[in-house]
Amino acid sequence: MYEYTAIVREVYDGDTVTVDVDLGLCTWLHGQKLRLYGINAPEMRGEQRAAGTVTRDWLRSQILGKTVTIKTYKDQTEKYGRWLADVWAEGQRVSVNEQMVNNGLAVSYLP
Repeated sequence: MYEYTAIVREVYDGDTVTVDVDLGLCTWLHGQKLRLYGINAPEMRGEQRAAGTVTRDWLRSQILGKTVTIKTYKDQTEKYGRWLADVWAEGQRVSVNEQMVNNGLAVSYLP
């Protein structure tokens, strides 16, 4: 795993966010899409839309516009080009990924 500091710029749904990543030495990677690793959240379309909106809004309240710590897995992307990552809100000991599962907002899922 690789660990970075990032700023959350957008929360698309319960398991996809866009961040600006601080790579160190004054180098930033802007507009990187992340897929929250190990979870599957309700979709924003179709029959799951209502649950998807609740999940997205909860995630927004936790991390949108905030500095977070991300831990990526092998610095690889998944099939849609998103980086796989665990995300920790500042000062939190439990990742938002795990909090979402614990609160019934997402289910565990390992690709």
